[in-house]
Amino acid sequence: MADYPWLPEAATGIGSMPDIDLAEAAAVIFGELPEFPHVPELPGRGVGSDLIGRSAAMLVDLAVELMPSGYRVAAHPGLDHRRGVDLLRWDLDGVEQAAQQAGAKPEVIKTQVAGPWTLSAGIELPRGHRVLTDHGALREFTESLVEGVIAHVAELAARTGAKVVVQLDEPSLPEVLAGSLPTASGYGMVSAVAAPAARELLASMIEPLERATGSPVVVHCCDRRPPIALLRGAGAGAIAVDATLFDGAPGTLLDEIGEAWDAGVVFFLGLVPALEPGEPAELRELASPALRLVDRLGFNRSFLRDRAVPTPTCGFAGASIDWMRRALALSRDVGKAFVEPPESW
Repeated sequence: MADYPWLPEAATGIGSMPDIDLAEAAAVIFGELPEFPHVPELPGRGVGSDLIGRSAAMLVDLAVELMPSGYRVAAHPGLDHRRGVDLLRWDLDGVEQAAQQAGAKPEVIKTQVAGPWTLSAGIELPRGHRVLTDHGALREFTESLVEGVIAHVAELAARTGAKVVVQLDEPSLPEVLAGSLPTASGYGMVSAVAAPAARELLASMIEPLERATGSPVVVHCCDRRPPIALLRGAGAGAIAVDATLFDGAPGTLLDEIGEAWDAGVVFFLGLVPALEPGEPAELRELASPALRLVDRLGFNRSFLRDRAVPTPTCGFAGASIDWMRRALALSRDVGKAFVEPPESW
Protein backbone atom coordinates (compact mmCIF):
# COMPACT_ATOMS: atom_id res chain seq x y z
CA MET A 1 0.00 0.00 0.00
CA ALA A 2 3.04 2.30 -0.27
CA ASP A 3 1.47 3.99 -3.31
CA TYR A 4 -1.68 4.96 -1.41
CA PRO A 5 -1.93 7.36 1.54
CA TRP A 6 -4.66 5.38 3.35
CA LEU A 7 -4.19 2.25 5.47
CA PRO A 8 -5.24 -1.21 4.18
CA GLU A 9 -8.14 -1.40 6.65
CA ALA A 10 -9.41 2.11 5.90
CA ALA A 11 -13.01 2.89 4.95
CA THR A 12 -14.46 6.25 4.05
CA GLY A 13 -17.72 8.01 3.20
CA ILE A 14 -19.02 9.40 -0.06
CA GLY A 15 -19.64 12.95 1.16
CA SER A 16 -23.17 14.11 1.87
CA MET A 17 -24.70 13.84 5.34
CA PRO A 18 -28.22 14.16 6.78
CA ASP A 19 -29.60 17.54 7.79
CA ILE A 20 -27.64 17.86 11.04
CA ASP A 21 -25.38 20.38 12.70
CA LEU A 22 -21.98 20.78 11.06
CA ALA A 23 -20.07 20.16 14.28
CA GLU A 24 -22.00 16.94 14.88
CA ALA A 25 -21.49 15.76 11.31
CA ALA A 26 -17.74 16.33 11.47
CA ALA A 27 -17.49 14.70 14.91
CA VAL A 28 -19.33 11.60 13.68
CA ILE A 29 -17.06 11.29 10.65
CA PHE A 30 -13.89 11.59 12.70
CA GLY A 31 -15.26 9.21 15.31
CA GLU A 32 -16.41 6.47 12.94
CA LEU A 33 -13.79 6.87 10.18
CA PRO A 34 -10.60 7.88 12.01
CA GLU A 35 -8.30 6.28 9.40
CA PHE A 36 -9.88 8.06 6.43
CA PRO A 37 -12.31 10.89 7.34
CA HIS A 38 -13.80 13.23 4.77
CA VAL A 39 -15.10 16.78 4.64
CA PRO A 40 -18.86 16.63 5.35
CA GLU A 41 -21.34 17.93 2.82
CA LEU A 42 -24.65 19.19 4.20
CA PRO A 43 -26.97 19.84 1.25
CA GLY A 44 -29.93 20.33 3.58
CA ARG A 45 -28.65 23.83 4.32
CA GLY A 46 -29.94 24.99 0.94
CA VAL A 47 -28.40 27.33 -1.63
CA GLY A 48 -24.64 26.94 -1.92
CA SER A 49 -24.47 23.65 -0.02
CA ASP A 50 -25.56 21.25 -2.78
CA LEU A 51 -22.98 19.64 -5.06
CA ILE A 52 -23.08 22.34 -7.75
CA GLY A 53 -23.30 25.34 -5.41
CA ARG A 54 -20.58 24.03 -3.11
CA SER A 55 -18.25 23.29 -6.02
CA ALA A 56 -18.98 26.64 -7.68
CA ALA A 57 -17.84 28.30 -4.45
CA MET A 58 -14.33 27.03 -5.25
CA LEU A 59 -14.23 28.73 -8.66
CA VAL A 60 -11.62 31.46 -9.14
CA ASP A 61 -12.71 34.67 -10.91
CA LEU A 62 -16.06 33.13 -11.84
CA ALA A 63 -19.34 33.37 -9.96
CA VAL A 64 -22.83 31.88 -10.07
CA GLU A 65 -26.29 32.86 -8.93
CA LEU A 66 -29.43 30.82 -8.39
CA MET A 67 -32.24 31.29 -10.90
CA PRO A 68 -35.61 29.47 -11.08
CA SER A 69 -34.04 27.07 -13.59
CA GLY A 70 -30.95 26.44 -11.46
CA TYR A 71 -27.44 27.90 -11.18
CA ARG A 72 -26.37 30.43 -13.79
CA VAL A 73 -23.15 32.32 -14.49
CA ALA A 74 -23.18 35.73 -12.77
CA ALA A 75 -21.28 38.87 -13.73
CA HIS A 76 -20.17 39.41 -10.13
CA PRO A 77 -20.29 37.39 -6.88
CA GLY A 78 -23.67 38.04 -5.32
CA LEU A 79 -25.54 36.78 -2.28
CA ASP A 80 -25.87 33.21 -3.57
CA HIS A 81 -22.20 32.87 -4.45
CA ARG A 82 -20.98 34.48 -1.22
CA ARG A 83 -23.22 32.13 0.77
CA GLY A 84 -21.56 29.14 -0.90
CA VAL A 85 -18.10 30.52 -0.10
CA ASP A 86 -19.09 31.13 3.54
CA LEU A 87 -20.56 27.63 3.93
CA LEU A 88 -17.41 26.06 2.54
CA ARG A 89 -15.25 28.06 4.95
CA TRP A 90 -17.47 27.01 7.86
CA ASP A 91 -17.13 23.39 6.75
CA LEU A 92 -13.35 23.67 7.03
CA ASP A 93 -13.76 25.29 10.46
CA GLY A 94 -15.85 22.30 11.53
CA VAL A 95 -13.33 19.81 10.19
CA GLU A 96 -10.46 21.56 11.94
CA GLN A 97 -12.36 21.58 15.23
CA ALA A 98 -13.33 17.91 14.90
CA ALA A 99 -9.72 16.95 14.16
CA GLN A 100 -8.54 18.78 17.27
CA GLN A 101 -11.23 17.22 19.46
CA ALA A 102 -10.45 13.74 18.12
CA GLY A 103 -7.10 13.99 19.87
CA ALA A 104 -5.06 12.63 16.97
CA LYS A 105 -4.67 14.28 13.61
CA PRO A 106 -5.65 12.08 10.66
CA GLU A 107 -2.93 10.92 8.30
CA VAL A 108 -5.21 11.41 5.31
CA ILE A 109 -8.50 13.20 4.64
CA LYS A 110 -10.77 13.31 1.59
CA THR A 111 -12.60 16.26 0.12
CA GLN A 112 -15.26 16.15 -2.60
CA VAL A 113 -16.04 18.44 -5.53
CA ALA A 114 -18.08 18.15 -8.71
CA GLY A 115 -16.09 16.94 -11.67
CA PRO A 116 -15.85 19.19 -14.73
CA TRP A 117 -18.64 17.49 -16.66
CA THR A 118 -21.13 17.49 -13.80
CA LEU A 119 -20.32 21.09 -12.88
CA SER A 120 -20.62 22.34 -16.45
CA ALA A 121 -23.86 20.39 -16.91
CA GLY A 122 -25.31 21.97 -13.77
CA ILE A 123 -24.59 25.65 -14.57
CA GLU A 124 -26.18 27.72 -17.32
CA LEU A 125 -24.63 30.48 -19.36
CA PRO A 126 -26.42 33.89 -19.41
CA ARG A 127 -28.44 32.86 -22.47
CA GLY A 128 -29.65 29.71 -20.75
CA HIS A 129 -27.49 27.07 -22.41
CA ARG A 130 -25.49 24.68 -20.25
CA VAL A 131 -21.82 25.60 -19.85
CA LEU A 132 -20.74 22.30 -21.39
CA THR A 133 -22.25 23.35 -24.75
CA ASP A 134 -19.69 26.16 -25.14
CA HIS A 135 -16.16 24.81 -25.59
CA GLY A 136 -14.50 28.05 -24.49
CA ALA A 137 -16.65 28.39 -21.38
CA LEU A 138 -16.16 24.71 -20.57
CA ARG A 139 -12.39 25.06 -20.65
CA GLU A 140 -12.51 28.31 -18.65
CA PHE A 141 -14.67 26.74 -15.95
CA THR A 142 -12.45 23.68 -15.71
CA GLU A 143 -9.27 25.73 -15.37
CA SER A 144 -10.95 27.94 -12.75
CA LEU A 145 -12.14 24.90 -10.83
CA VAL A 146 -8.69 23.32 -10.85
CA GLU A 147 -7.15 26.50 -9.44
CA GLY A 148 -9.83 26.76 -6.78
CA VAL A 149 -9.61 23.12 -5.71
CA ILE A 150 -5.82 23.36 -5.38
CA ALA A 151 -6.27 26.35 -3.05
CA HIS A 152 -8.95 24.44 -1.11
CA VAL A 153 -6.62 21.44 -0.76
CA ALA A 154 -3.80 23.63 0.53
CA GLU A 155 -6.05 25.16 3.18
CA LEU A 156 -7.45 21.79 4.24
CA ALA A 157 -3.94 20.35 4.55
CA ALA A 158 -2.78 23.36 6.58
CA ARG A 159 -5.75 23.10 8.95
CA THR A 160 -5.56 19.33 9.53
CA GLY A 161 -1.92 18.43 8.90
CA ALA A 162 -3.22 15.55 6.77
CA LYS A 163 -2.50 14.40 3.24
CA VAL A 164 -5.49 15.31 1.09
CA VAL A 165 -7.28 13.05 -1.39
CA VAL A 166 -9.64 14.73 -3.89
CA GLN A 167 -12.82 13.00 -5.03
CA LEU A 168 -14.41 14.25 -8.25
CA ASP A 169 -18.13 13.52 -8.29
CA GLU A 170 -19.39 12.82 -11.81
CA PRO A 171 -23.03 11.69 -11.53
CA SER A 172 -23.90 13.49 -14.79
CA LEU A 173 -21.11 11.97 -16.89
CA PRO A 174 -23.14 8.98 -18.20
CA GLU A 175 -25.86 11.40 -19.40
CA VAL A 176 -23.24 13.65 -21.00
CA LEU A 177 -21.83 10.68 -22.91
CA ALA A 178 -25.26 9.37 -23.89
CA GLY A 179 -26.66 12.72 -25.02
CA SER A 180 -29.57 12.41 -22.59
CA LEU A 181 -29.25 15.78 -20.85
CA PRO A 182 -32.22 18.05 -21.69
CA THR A 183 -31.60 21.48 -23.13
CA ALA A 184 -32.61 24.60 -21.21
CA SER A 185 -35.96 24.68 -23.01
CA GLY A 186 -36.66 21.08 -22.09
CA TYR A 187 -37.71 20.31 -25.68
CA GLY A 188 -34.42 18.88 -26.88
CA MET A 189 -31.30 17.11 -25.75
CA VAL A 190 -27.74 18.36 -25.44
CA SER A 191 -25.56 16.66 -28.04
CA ALA A 192 -23.58 13.70 -26.75
CA VAL A 193 -19.93 14.31 -25.93
CA ALA A 194 -17.51 11.87 -27.53
CA ALA A 195 -15.56 9.67 -25.15
CA PRO A 196 -12.11 11.02 -26.20
CA ALA A 197 -13.23 14.60 -25.49
CA ALA A 198 -14.72 13.60 -22.14
CA ARG A 199 -11.54 11.76 -21.22
CA GLU A 200 -9.31 14.67 -22.23
CA LEU A 201 -11.19 17.20 -20.12
CA LEU A 202 -11.20 14.91 -17.08
CA ALA A 203 -7.48 14.32 -17.50
CA SER A 204 -6.89 18.09 -17.59
CA MET A 205 -8.30 18.22 -14.06
CA ILE A 206 -7.00 14.94 -12.65
CA GLU A 207 -3.36 15.49 -13.58
CA PRO A 208 -2.81 18.86 -11.82
CA LEU A 209 -4.77 17.72 -8.76
CA GLU A 210 -2.65 14.59 -8.49
CA ARG A 211 0.50 16.70 -8.70
CA ALA A 212 -0.80 19.14 -6.10
CA THR A 213 -1.85 16.50 -3.58
CA GLY A 214 0.66 13.74 -4.24
CA SER A 215 -2.31 11.37 -3.92
CA PRO A 216 -4.46 9.42 -6.36
CA VAL A 217 -7.54 11.33 -7.51
CA VAL A 218 -10.83 9.49 -6.95
CA VAL A 219 -13.60 9.78 -9.52
CA HIS A 220 -17.04 8.86 -8.20
CA CYS A 221 -19.80 7.67 -10.53
CA CYS A 222 -22.53 5.50 -9.00
CA ASP A 223 -24.31 4.79 -12.28
CA ARG A 224 -25.30 1.16 -12.89
CA ARG A 225 -22.84 1.03 -15.79
CA PRO A 226 -20.09 3.57 -15.00
CA PRO A 227 -17.54 4.36 -17.77
CA ILE A 228 -14.65 2.56 -16.08
CA ALA A 229 -12.31 2.46 -19.09
CA LEU A 230 -12.81 6.18 -19.72
CA LEU A 231 -12.08 7.08 -16.10
CA ARG A 232 -9.00 4.90 -16.03
CA GLY A 233 -7.83 6.43 -19.33
CA ALA A 234 -8.27 9.91 -17.85
CA GLY A 235 -5.80 9.04 -15.10
CA ALA A 236 -8.11 8.31 -12.17
CA GLY A 237 -6.03 6.58 -9.50
CA ALA A 238 -9.20 5.39 -7.80
CA ILE A 239 -12.78 4.91 -8.96
CA ALA A 240 -15.75 5.02 -6.58
CA VAL A 241 -18.76 2.91 -7.60
CA ASP A 242 -21.88 1.30 -6.17
CA ALA A 243 -20.71 -2.32 -6.07
CA THR A 244 -24.18 -3.60 -5.19
CA LEU A 245 -25.26 -2.87 -8.79
CA PHE A 246 -22.73 -5.19 -10.45
CA ASP A 247 -24.54 -8.51 -10.14
CA GLY A 248 -25.52 -9.41 -13.68
CA ALA A 249 -23.21 -6.78 -15.16
CA PRO A 250 -22.19 -7.44 -18.78
CA GLY A 251 -18.85 -9.00 -19.50
CA THR A 252 -17.55 -5.80 -21.08
CA LEU A 253 -17.98 -3.89 -17.82
CA LEU A 254 -16.38 -6.68 -15.81
CA ASP A 255 -13.45 -6.69 -18.23
CA GLU A 256 -13.01 -2.94 -17.74
CA ILE A 257 -13.07 -3.34 -13.97
CA GLY A 258 -10.58 -6.22 -14.07
CA GLU A 259 -8.21 -4.35 -16.38
CA ALA A 260 -8.35 -1.23 -14.22
CA TRP A 261 -7.80 -3.21 -11.04
CA ASP A 262 -4.92 -5.12 -12.63
CA ALA A 263 -3.35 -1.82 -13.73
CA GLY A 264 -3.23 -0.55 -10.13
CA VAL A 265 -6.47 1.45 -9.92
CA VAL A 266 -8.09 1.25 -6.49
CA PHE A 267 -11.84 0.77 -6.28
CA PHE A 268 -13.89 2.52 -3.62
CA LEU A 269 -16.65 -0.07 -3.38
CA GLY A 270 -20.08 1.12 -2.26
CA LEU A 271 -21.32 -1.76 -0.11
CA VAL A 272 -23.27 -0.37 2.85
CA PRO A 273 -26.78 0.92 2.02
CA ALA A 274 -27.11 4.71 2.06
CA LEU A 275 -30.66 4.30 3.41
CA GLU A 276 -31.54 2.01 6.31
CA PRO A 277 -32.59 -1.42 5.00
CA GLY A 278 -35.69 -3.21 6.19
CA GLU A 279 -33.65 -6.10 7.59
CA PRO A 280 -30.64 -5.92 9.95
CA ALA A 281 -27.38 -5.51 8.02
CA GLU A 282 -24.97 -8.40 8.53
CA LEU A 283 -21.26 -7.92 7.87
CA ARG A 284 -20.91 -10.98 5.63
CA GLU A 285 -23.91 -9.94 3.57
CA LEU A 286 -22.56 -6.42 3.13
CA ALA A 287 -19.17 -7.67 1.96
CA SER A 288 -20.59 -10.31 -0.40
CA PRO A 289 -20.88 -8.09 -3.55
CA ALA A 290 -17.15 -7.34 -3.29
CA LEU A 291 -16.31 -10.99 -2.73
CA ARG A 292 -18.44 -12.09 -5.69
CA LEU A 293 -16.80 -9.43 -7.85
CA VAL A 294 -13.22 -10.53 -7.16
CA ASP A 295 -14.25 -14.18 -7.52
CA ARG A 296 -15.81 -13.51 -10.94
CA LEU A 297 -12.73 -11.62 -12.06
CA GLY A 298 -10.39 -14.38 -10.90
CA PHE A 299 -8.52 -12.35 -8.27
CA ASN A 300 -7.55 -13.68 -4.88
CA ARG A 301 -9.79 -12.28 -2.15
CA SER A 302 -6.72 -10.77 -0.46
CA PHE A 303 -6.78 -8.34 -3.40
CA LEU A 304 -9.50 -6.44 -1.53
CA ARG A 305 -7.03 -5.56 1.22
CA ASP A 306 -4.72 -3.67 -1.12
CA ARG A 307 -6.96 -2.47 -3.94
CA ALA A 308 -10.34 -1.72 -2.36
CA VAL A 309 -11.77 0.81 0.09
CA PRO A 310 -15.33 0.12 1.36
CA THR A 311 -17.83 2.97 1.42
CA PRO A 312 -21.58 3.46 1.64
CA THR A 313 -23.33 3.01 -1.71
CA CYS A 314 -24.01 6.75 -1.95
CA GLY A 315 -24.33 9.85 0.21
CA PHE A 316 -26.55 10.12 3.29
CA ALA A 317 -28.64 13.16 2.34
CA GLY A 318 -31.86 11.16 2.72
CA ALA A 319 -30.78 8.99 5.64
CA SER A 320 -31.60 9.20 9.32
CA ILE A 321 -28.88 10.32 11.69
CA ASP A 322 -28.91 6.98 13.50
CA TRP A 323 -28.47 5.01 10.29
CA MET A 324 -25.71 7.35 9.09
CA ARG A 325 -23.73 6.58 12.24
CA ARG A 326 -24.39 2.86 11.92
CA ALA A 327 -23.54 2.76 8.21
CA LEU A 328 -20.19 4.49 8.71
CA ALA A 329 -19.34 2.05 11.50
CA LEU A 330 -20.31 -0.89 9.26
CA SER A 331 -18.14 0.48 6.44
CA ARG A 332 -15.22 0.53 8.84
CA ASP A 333 -15.97 -3.05 9.91
CA VAL A 334 -15.98 -4.18 6.27
CA GLY A 335 -12.60 -2.51 5.79
CA LYS A 336 -11.16 -4.47 8.69
CA ALA A 337 -12.65 -7.67 7.29
CA PHE A 338 -10.97 -7.00 3.92
CA VAL A 339 -7.56 -7.25 5.58
CA GLU A 340 -8.17 -10.94 6.19
CA PRO A 341 -11.50 -12.19 4.82
CA PRO A 342 -12.81 -15.14 6.87
CA GLU A 343 -12.53 -18.47 5.03
CA SER A 344 -16.21 -19.17 5.74
CA TRP A 345 -17.19 -16.23 3.49
